[in-house]
Amino acid sequence: MIRIALAFICLVAALAVNAQTYPSRSVKIIVPFGVGGPADIYARFVGARLGDAMGQPFVVENRPGGGAVIGSDAVAKSAPDGYTLLMMSNTHTVNETLIPKKPYDLMRDLAPINGINYSDLLMVLHPSVPANNLKEFIALAKARPKDLNYASSGPGTPYHMAGELFKAMAGVEIAHVPYKGSDGARVGILGGQVQMMIDAITTMAPNVRAGKLKAMGTTGKTRSSVLPDVPTLAEAGVPGYETGIWLGLMAPAGTPRPVLERLNVEIAKVLNSADVKETWGKQGAAPMSMTLEQFDKFLREDITKWASVVKATGMKVE
Repeated sequence: MIRIALAFICLVAALAVNAQTYPSRSVKIIVPFGVGGPADIYARFVGARLGDAMGQPFVVENRPGGGAVIGSDAVAKSAPDGYTLLMMSNTHTVNETLIPKKPYDLMRDLAPINGINYSDLLMVLHPSVPANNLKEFIALAKARPKDLNYASSGPGTPYHMAGELFKAMAGVEIAHVPYKGSDGARVGILGGQVQMMIDAITTMAPNVRAGKLKAMGTTGKTRSSVLPDVPTLAEAGVPGYETGIWLGLMAPAGTPRPVLERLNVEIAKVLNSADVKETWGKQGAAPMSMTLEQFDKFLREDITKWASVVKATGMKVE
C-alpha cells in the first residue's frame, strides 16, 4: 500500500511539473482539412497567439482527406502529451453517425480542450446560373431535377450537411460534388464546374463583394453584419432553415488534465481579447470559449443533434 501511495504521489508531482514546463518544444496542430478554409485560417491565427503566450511555436500541418478522418485518426493515435492537437469542427460530430466505422471514436479517443469560434454560412451561385434570388434558384432546380450540382469539401463537412439540409427543406434534387478540401470546392464554384456552394461567410464574402459569385442567402437566424443586404435563407424562401460552422481544439485521450487546463486557459485569453473579438466580428466569426466540461457537453449534444438529421434524411457517404 505504501508503494502504491508513493507511486501515486510521484505521478501527481510529475503531472504538476509537466503542466508547469509545458510546452518545452513546438506543438503541432493538425488540420484535417485543406489550406485556405476556416479551420486552416483560424488554426494559424490561434496557433500564432498561443506561441507568443506560451513561448514555443504552434505549427499547423494540413492533413485533408476522408472527410477529415485521416488527419483526425493521426491525432487520436499520437502520444497523449499535449504536443499534437486537432483543429476540429462540426464535421467531426456529424461523422460520428455518418461514418460509424471510423478507426477512432471522437469522445473515446480524443479529449476536448476548448471551442474556437462560430460563423454563419453563405449560399452562392456561379454567375452563369440563370437565377438572381433563392426563389428563382429553387424554381430552376425543380424544373431541372438532378441537373444542377453543388460543391462541398467532402462528406460530413458543414458545407455538405448544409447542402443536404437545403435540399430536404426546399424539396429539390441537386447533385452533391465532394472535393478533397474546401479550397478545391471554391475553385470549382469560381470556375463554374459546379453551380452552387454553401460555404463559410468568413471565406466566401469577399468573392461576393468582388462580383465573382451571386449570394442567395446566409444560414443564421438573423442577417450577418458582414453582408447585411443579403437575406437569410429562411427569409429568402426556406422557412426555418438554420445552420453554421464551428471550430474547436482537441487532444489525444489520456493527455494530462493539467496540460488540457493550461491550453484551455490560454485559448480563452486569446478568444476573450478585445482585438480578436473586433477582428473576427468583421469577418463574421464569433469566439466560442468554454470550460473543459462545457466543451465536452457541447460536443456530445452536437453529436446527438446531427445524428437525428443524418437518420431523418437518410444521408450516406458517397
